[in-house]
Amino acid sequence: MTINLGSVSDRHAAGTGPVLDIDHLKVTFATDAGDVYAVKDVSLEVKAGEVLAIVGESGSGKTVTAKTILGLLPETAISSGAVLINGNNVISVSPGKLRQIRGRDVAMVFQEPSTALNPVFTVGWQIAEGILAHAGRDGGKRVTAKEAKARAVEALRKVGIPDPETRVNYYPHQFSGGQKQRVVIAAALALNPGLIVADEPTTALDVTVQAEILELLRDLRDKYGTSIVLITHNMGVVADLADRVVVMYRGDVVEEASATSLFAEPRQDYTRKLLAAVPHLGRHSASEGMTERAHQDGKVLVEAKGLTIEYPGRLGSPAFKAVDGVSFTVSEGEVFGLVGESGSGKTTIGRAIAGLNRTTGGSLNVLGYEMLNFKERSFKPLRKEIGFVFQDPAASFNPQLTIGDCVAEPLVIHTNPSPAQARKRVGELLESVQLPASYADRFPHELSGGQRQRASLARALILNPKLLIADEPTSALDVSVQAKVLELFREIQQEFGFAALFISHDLAVVDMLSHWVGVLYKGKLVEQGIGHHVMGAPQHDYTKRLIASLPVPDPAEQAKRRENHRALLGI
Repeated sequence: MTINLGSVSDRHAAGTGPVLDIDHLKVTFATDAGDVYAVKDVSLEVKAGEVLAIVGESGSGKTVTAKTILGLLPETAISSGAVLINGNNVISVSPGKLRQIRGRDVAMVFQEPSTALNPVFTVGWQIAEGILAHAGRDGGKRVTAKEAKARAVEALRKVGIPDPETRVNYYPHQFSGGQKQRVVIAAALALNPGLIVADEPTTALDVTVQAEILELLRDLRDKYGTSIVLITHNMGVVADLADRVVVMYRGDVVEEASATSLFAEPRQDYTRKLLAAVPHLGRHSASEGMTERAHQDGKVLVEAKGLTIEYPGRLGSPAFKAVDGVSFTVSEGEVFGLVGESGSGKTTIGRAIAGLNRTTGGSLNVLGYEMLNFKERSFKPLRKEIGFVFQDPAASFNPQLTIGDCVAEPLVIHTNPSPAQARKRVGELLESVQLPASYADRFPHELSGGQRQRASLARALILNPKLLIADEPTSALDVSVQAKVLELFREIQQEFGFAALFISHDLAVVDMLSHWVGVLYKGKLVEQGIGHHVMGAPQHDYTKRLIASLPVPDPAEQAKRRENHRALLGI
C-alpha cells in the first residue's frame, strides 16, 4: 500500500490567504498578585510555505503566543482577539472543533522531546494514536490500526529515521536526543498539517544534530510547502531558516521584517541590542595574540596522560569506554575550552577532575594529586581548591535554603566561619557577580535564570579556588542574559586569576572565553591548540564538521556555511 504524505492539503495549496492570521491578540494570566499581561496586542500572519521566526527574551510572550495557536493555554489565561487558522478562530471554537484543528491543520513540536514522548509506549503507537484520533474525519474514510501504523512508518521515513519499519516498534529511550526530536516532528507531520509550531526545537541539541534538524525543517518547507512558526532565542538558527522575523519584547511586537533586512539593518534599539549580544565565532576571541609558549610555560594545575574512564557493563555486556587515552594540561590562569557532542566524554572528564567520577586507566594529576585510585579522605582537603559551576543552577541549589545559605555552604563545610563572617563573604561575592547583597535573603525560585547562574558562580568562587570547572553554564540562557554572564565570567577570571575548564557545545562561546581548546569525539581528543587556531583553521575532519555546523547570525554568511557543511558531508 502506498501512503501519500505528499504535500500540504488542498485547502492550503489552493488558498491565497495566510495559513495563520493573528489579529490583536491579548493574553492575561490571573494570579493572586493581580493580572499579568503576557501578550498585550500582537498581530501577525504566516503565508503558505513560509517560515516565521518569533524571537525575544524569556518573558517576551513568544511561547504564550505559540501555545495560543493550538489552544494550549491554561484555565487561568484570559485571551481576546482572533487566531485564525483556515477561517477558524482557535480562541472561540468549541472543544470538539479545536480537537479537529489540532493535528490536521496545525501541530506543535515541543522543546524537550523526552517529556513530549510517553516512555511506556512505542513511538509508532504514539504517532498512530494521533492518526486514529482523527479516523473517520478524513472524507468519511475509516483508518484501520494497520493503516495508521503504515502512516507512522512513512512519517518516520520522511524525517530521516533509518530502518523505520523496525524502529517504529522502538521505545523513546532507544533513540538519541536528535532522533527523538525527529520522532516528535514525525508525529506532528502524521496528519499532514499546513502549519507546524516549533518551540525551541534545537535548544538542547549539539550543533551537528541541530544542523540536521534545521535541514529537515527546511526540506519540509521546500518539498511539502509546510508553513512553520519558529520560536527561538538562537539568532543563528533564525538566520539559517527563517524567511521573516517578528521580535517581541514584554508582550509586544517591537519589530517585524524579512530575515535579510532585520540582520542587515535592524530598526529598533532592542533588536540591535539582541543581535549585538549574540556570540559570533571569530570575534572577540580570548586567545587572540596568544602563543603556544604561554600555554606550555605556565604552572600546570591539571595534567592528563592517556586518561581512560570506563563504565562497567550490565548483565554480562562489555564495559563502556567514555574517555579513551586523552592527554592534555590546564595551566594556571588559563581557560581550557573542552568541546564536543553529547556522549563525547567532556562532562565525564570534568567530573573526574572534581573527584566525582573514578578514573580507570592512565594518569590524571589534579593540583599535584593523582586521581587514579584516589581515596576520598586524602583528596577532601583539595576540594576547597576546586569550584564547580553546574549547567542547571535551579537543580543544584537546595530550594529550601536561601541564596545566601546556598552560596555559603562550601565555606561553612571547609572553614566553619562565624555567621557574621559567612554573611559578609557572601555579600562581597554577590556584589562581585553583580547581584545586590540583599539577594542573599531570597530563595532560588525568586531569581531569574541568569541571576541564579550568577549566584552559582559566586558559590563556586567563595573559597577562592585555584581551578574552576564550568559545565555548560550558559546553554539554557537567553542571548542577552548569556552575554552578561559570559562578560562577567571573563572579568572575574581576570580578577581572581583562577584556571578554568570550560565545557560547552557552543563553539562561539568557547572561542570568546578560552585560551586553549580541545575537541573530543567519541571519547578521544582529536585536536587541541590555541583557541583561534582551532576555530579558524581546524585540522581534523570532525572539527571542520563541528565548526561548519554552527549557525551564525548573518543570513548571507550562513547560506555559504550551509553549503560548505553540505560539501563536507557529501550531500
